[in-house]
Amino acid sequence: MSDSVFDSQLDIFNSPTNEICRLINCLVDLSLADKVSALNEIRQALHEISPFNTEPVDFVKWVKSDQVHANDYNPNSVAPPEMELLRLSISADGYTQPIVSMPVSGAYEVIDGFHRHRVGKECQDIQSRIHGYLPLVQIRDSQHDKNDRMASTIRHNRARGEHRVDSMAEIVIELKRRFWDDKKIAKELGMEPDEVLRLTQVTGLAGLFADREFSEAWEAETLQEIEGEDAQD
Repeated sequence: MSDSVFDSQLDIFNSPTNEICRLINCLVDLSLADKVSALNEIRQALHEISPFNTEPVDFVKWVKSDQVHANDYNPNSVAPPEMELLRLSISADGYTQPIVSMPVSGAYEVIDGFHRHRVGKECQDIQSRIHGYLPLVQIRDSQHDKNDRMASTIRHNRARGEHRVDSMAEIVIELKRRFWDDKKIAKELGMEPDEVLRLTQVTGLAGLFADREFSEAWEAETLQEIEGEDAQD
């Protein structure tokens, strides 16, 4: 872009009579709810023409906290000291990461950021500071199915190395009930095939095994390990 073109575009933003300045002046006197709503609409309009509009982080939307709900499958847990550290971080540094969400049944379901969402709802000082809203980004529309939302939550958790084995096993079983085979589960959740199998076996629901041959091979290997340990004893 030449300097002359750049300067002319700057003049548009600096001119007191341009549309942007008039829009800003209109926003100043709006109520909080109307101002947030208008700013969300403006950000969305900018997002739609952005070269980065395929990336959720390009559009952070502020949503009333009572419209944001936890999902019913998150296997991530945070110990009390880490939870307090998260509260302190948000209190001192502000929200530096939005909550990842998906619109579901007229509300927003948390895909990632359950504990950030809790802090914004439950810590009175922070709730007051952000006026009862929460910062959200929305995952891609292609992930709207519950299977995909579950997989997305697991990917976020595992990327940070955070998940509970028992809850992970429950999710693997749930995805099997939804007709995902071991290969698809392993791919979508970032697992090895034997990890999927072992999590399935934790539940004792052998009838859900999709790969019988692989299951029998793993069981034979495990039996040999046990016999070897007994022999050493």
